[in-house]
Amino acid sequence: MSYADQVFIANVKDIMENGVWDTDLPVRPKWEDGTPAHTIKKFGIVNRYDLSKEFPILTIRRTAMKSAADELLWIWQKKSNKISELGSHIWDQWADENGTIGKAYGYQLGIKHKYKEGMFDQVDRVLYDLKHNKSSRRIMTNIYNHADLSEMALYPCAYSMTFNVSGNRLCAILNQRSNDMLTANNWNVAQYALLVMMFAQVSDLEPGEFVHVIADAHLYDRHIPLTEEVIKNKQYPAPKLILDPDIKNFYDFTKNSFVLENYQYSEFNHKIPVAE
Repeated sequence: MSYADQVFIANVKDIMENGVWDTDLPVRPKWEDGTPAHTIKKFGIVNRYDLSKEFPILTIRRTAMKSAADELLWIWQKKSNKISELGSHIWDQWADENGTIGKAYGYQLGIKHKYKEGMFDQVDRVLYDLKHNKSSRRIMTNIYNHADLSEMALYPCAYSMTFNVSGNRLCAILNQRSNDMLTANNWNVAQYALLVMMFAQVSDLEPGEFVHVIADAHLYDRHIPLTEEVIKNKQYPAPKLILDPDIKNFYDFTKNSFVLENYQYSEFNHKIPVAE
């Protein structure tokens, strides 16, 4: 079975059995019918995935890896906030009158900052350090810019990455303030595992350990029955993700620069409601 399946099932069972409900509190998210969207949560979940062993993707339901990669590259490669530059429609409901999500996500990564070595945006600074400063303990990004929060359509959920070279392995920590476990947990895990693999390849490193730290890991009230159903699905061995070995520049990757070899998964055809 996929290790990602084991981790996900353990996480959501723990949340459902031992989590804390927010039903006694006013909440911001609402369902489409206007009903408050309450959650049950666990605080401070930490999951570790060794990318040298297998790619962390669910098999108990399909993760749309091409779409996940497209969004990842929209943020980290295009550094865009324009939904017209994204292949899917997952950000449409948060778009403003200009067709952007404001000063969020990719916009923040694209801002240039002054360093001793020159001007870099956050992505290019990481790539520079992975080539020239492999022993650095300062290789990180952060898009939770308090000065711009009022101009963001949505405060960043996955907000910081810390990269660390251990031997010839690139390891990383993703910090996430909030994670809708059924809708987005494995989407984020698969995305950032892919990012680590891409950065490793263009930096002449091997993929190492990916650590996912979630402050508020929650299940929405209307997601409980769907979650109970999906964790009963058949599990399969993890597929192998293979990157195009000829790509040596991060900006040359596309959503088609990899294949998932032997990706088997259980069908799960329910529409999952998304709270806003």
